Amino acid sequence: MAQLELTSFERSALRAQAHALKPVVMIGDGGLSASVLKEIDQSLTAHELIKIRVLGDDREARSAWMDNICDQLGAAPIQKIGKLLVIWRPSNKPAVTKRSTPRNAPHVPKKKAADKVAKRITKATPKKPSAKKTRGS
Repeated sequence: MAQLELTSFERSALRAQAHALKPVVMIGDGGLSASVLKEIDQSLTAHELIKIRVLGDDREARSAWMDNICDQLGAAPIQKIGKLLVIWRPSNKPAVTKRSTPRNAPHVPKKKAADKVAKRITKATPKKPSAKKTRGS
């Protein structure tokens, strides 16, 4: 697979999204093994945008690992911050929309809202005087 190419605007937007993320994968002293690569692949599938913590002090190794990960998994390098790598790969899952009902479904007000409307209507209608007799009559 080849690395994904992003525009600077797309990369900037992804950097902003990644700011609040915690690292989900850690590359230890053993380096970039097959099991670590598999874990990164699973994390990218689940989250699309991930942070990876690298425990080694070698800058060239971190750079090489980021390029290697992106080449093998078809991902895009977003950012290197010290010992953190930020990587993005689009998901194959369809996007989830906030709308849970179809557009042509009839609107059904919630029960609480309907109760409030009913209370307002009953308060607004004038009461008829009662037909009770008073004591003195």
